[in-house]
Amino acid sequence: MSDEPSRIPVIVGVGQLNDKPANPVEGLDSSQLMAAALRLADDDAGGGWLKTIDSLAVVDQMSFRELNPVAASVAEQVGATPRTVTQTPIPSGDSPILLLNEAANRIAAGENSIVAVTGGEALRTAAARAAAAAGGAPRDMIRDSARQRQAGLRQRYGLLTPTDVYPLYENACRAAWGQTLAEAQQESGQIWSRFSEVAENNPGAWIRKRIEPNEIIEPSAGNRPIAFPYNKLMVANSSVNQGAGFLVTSLAEARRRGVPEQQLVYVGRGAAAQESEDPLLRDSFSQSAGMTTSIRKTLELNGLAAGDIDCVELYSCFPCVPKMARRVLGWPVERPATVVGGLTFGGGPIGNYMSHAVVSMVLKLREGGDKGLLFGNGGFATHNHSIVLSRSPMPPDTFPHAYDFQHEADALRGPTPKLLDDYRGPGTIETYSVIYDRSGAPRLAVILGRAPDGSRFLARVPGEDEPSITFLTSGETEPVGSAGEAVDGDDTLAFWRRQRA
Repeated sequence: MSDEPSRIPVIVGVGQLNDKPANPVEGLDSSQLMAAALRLADDDAGGGWLKTIDSLAVVDQMSFRELNPVAASVAEQVGATPRTVTQTPIPSGDSPILLLNEAANRIAAGENSIVAVTGGEALRTAAARAAAAAGGAPRDMIRDSARQRQAGLRQRYGLLTPTDVYPLYENACRAAWGQTLAEAQQESGQIWSRFSEVAENNPGAWIRKRIEPNEIIEPSAGNRPIAFPYNKLMVANSSVNQGAGFLVTSLAEARRRGVPEQQLVYVGRGAAAQESEDPLLRDSFSQSAGMTTSIRKTLELNGLAAGDIDCVELYSCFPCVPKMARRVLGWPVERPATVVGGLTFGGGPIGNYMSHAVVSMVLKLREGGDKGLLFGNGGFATHNHSIVLSRSPMPPDTFPHAYDFQHEADALRGPTPKLLDDYRGPGTIETYSVIYDRSGAPRLAVILGRAPDGSRFLARVPGEDEPSITFLTSGETEPVGSAGEAVDGDDTLAFWRRQRA
């Protein structure tokens, strides 16, 4: 058919930047980072694209909330007058992949000709300005934001931020996979060390320094414990000023403008599925039906097997996510699971990391290889969206397509245990999180337990309960599955009393 090229979406331009002024107060804000990234993408595509885009899609930002909605400002800064201007409702880690999939659908359907996608976060500058305004007092903007949003059981027990919640998955996975603590940490160290190798050679990465596995998994003055078993070098680095963007158009439009074939990267099909918004209402903490469906369905939709994939970006806010994802995909631990450098070394600009992954994947595929898989994850291991990028043309009937496979994820998911609000009595540890203060001392532990009837409950361990904290963190015995009792504690909280042999 003569109109086939008009239905094939391609990425023609990509751009990303790190903003690192000596005085962070003087850094760019989020909208300026987005605009700068789009100008770089325009240059990469040969110039002249931004004034003719008919759609601008922006990943929501949290560092400068007073700028929201920020999309219109970005359009004005780059001199664009798009017919459609959208912004995601929240800054979620899957957002850039969602926007890419939607852009490909709109182009294939003839709804848009050129779509610009961008995002940016300036938490480094925002935090510095807030500290200066408060007389130098440090501010944890992510925890502050979480406190405003969360209420009820999670807030009472201190499971507010991703650093509090993701250890529930890490500790449950270790036990389910039959690993010792040392084995699980070694796997994390291997993956993260390879991330640092990729970052070292990526001009777009925030920290370009190779780190050995033992340096990552061993606590130190510069690598303090955050939440067991994670140290600072194992979690997303959100204290960054980063922006990224890319331009999506049809193959026909790219050819009309004379874009060289070696510049083009074709967009394949994607798949999305999610878990419950409340992490306490998950069927399991050792697997994710949404993640499994997203990755496997994406391979199926594109007619691919894991062996057909040349490079991947497996979302890496915390080690448990790429560890689970690589098992779903069948990706060996010896191969890098990133083209950026991961959210520790590449940088963790809240919901926009996967825009950097799109940029880096496009650049990687231009250098060699044919197929790349991008897996984005947002919330508390909640939102999952995967997509394939290719140097080879995709079939003309690839788009538009439906990417929501929630029904398949729901069919794969097991029953969710009943959540008890105020339980006292015997139980076993399903999983747990130990949260540290800035000095590296344990502040508290949160036990997610199972009552004898299978119901789920929460209990707390005070940080000063040294024997219990040691039991949870020493690795001498696996705490998951061990017996104990939820007893009355402070105020409305239950405390955990473990059963001693």
